[in-house]
Amino acid sequence: MKNKIIRTAATLGLIGGITLSMWSSLAGAGLALPMDKILKTLQPVPVFTLVDDQGVPLIAIDQKNKDKKITGIFISESDANKFFEQLQKQNPDIAKKVNVRLVSLGDIYKVAQEYENKPDGLTFSYVPNIKEVDQAKKIITANGQQYSGGVPLFVARGGKDQGYLTIQENNQVAIPFFFDYSELQNMLERFKKEKPDLAGSVKVEVVLLETIMQTMKQSNDDNLSKIILVPSRESIKAVQTSQGKTTSPANTKSPANNLK
Repeated sequence: MKNKIIRTAATLGLIGGITLSMWSSLAGAGLALPMDKILKTLQPVPVFTLVDDQGVPLIAIDQKNKDKKITGIFISESDANKFFEQLQKQNPDIAKKVNVRLVSLGDIYKVAQEYENKPDGLTFSYVPNIKEVDQAKKIITANGQQYSGGVPLFVARGGKDQGYLTIQENNQVAIPFFFDYSELQNMLERFKKEKPDLAGSVKVEVVLLETIMQTMKQSNDDNLSKIILVPSRESIKAVQTSQGKTTSPANTKSPANNLK
């Protein structure tokens, strides 16, 4: 996973050519994409959660539904660390049993599918970076809509048909969706210099990570497999500085063993 994330970041930093894709919609219905294609998109994305030494997650009980168990999945490592610091102050006995771990979004997705529709299952709550949420709200509000929660991703459209801007990765067309708005802006600056005639047509759109994952489950449009989820620089740095130990949440198969 580490090498794939770093390679993707390098590709976007050197962008050999940005083009416009004719694919213009995430809508669609039918059979889900095959699991291997979904995981190919999600596996390179680092996320952060709190687990004990055995990989068992820290969970909370839904006050309205006592059978519902929730564990937080943080998009930002710094947000996960802040939550951990609060836990140390508010409940030190629990805090000393857990730590912040880097995990793959693909692994989280696999476990989420195992628990889907099970009354005693585990629910993953994705915690977005507040800075990116603030930026997303501005874009969504400008488009006459309202932000109602979720992890924002930023993607650009342009041209007469408002197709998605694409890049070349491994000689294949890819559609980058950014967790970090500033990284998309860097790409757009390059695009506008290379193709000034199209600069005025470029628009930024916000799509929720949760929407992407749900759409992949409901549509077999192969264009969905062209999506690349581009982690923030902070997340890429976390991968680079880690000791190469990522934790698969396999032990979440036993939520009854949660920390108390």
